[in-house]
Amino acid sequence: MVGRDRGTPCRMADDAAPGGFAGRLGARVQDTGDGVATLAFEVGDEHLNPAGTLHGGVVATLVDTVMGQAVRTTTGDGEVPATSQLTVTYLRPGKPGPLEVRGRVRTRGEHLTICEADVEQEGRGIAHAVATFAILDRR
Repeated sequence: MVGRDRGTPCRMADDAAPGGFAGRLGARVQDTGDGVATLAFEVGDEHLNPAGTLHGGVVATLVDTVMGQAVRTTTGDGEVPATSQLTVTYLRPGKPGPLEVRGRVRTRGEHLTICEADVEQEGRGIAHAVATFAILDRR
């Protein structure tokens, strides 16, 4: 699906910061396209919980961010995605090292969009997420 009123899908340069909170955490947009996006993230000691594993709030931020990036590839002028529901299923603990976070639009409606995201580390699933985004008109 090509973004409405936008023409062709966009591809972002490697290591592009998504901005905001996720950018401050160190997330980098690797790629965006036709209803999809990929983030890279390096888990450091500052991202760990007291048990020594990746904090669940970091994972939630990453999946929310990558799905928002994927939705933006489908929006037109003045349309802004806003998370209205987010469910994260944690599959196994993350540890220090690189992560890949992939998001995709599953269903694009007029006012609501459903997305999914997966977080992987060393080829193994860390988390799976599903979200609903409201499409707000900011014109």
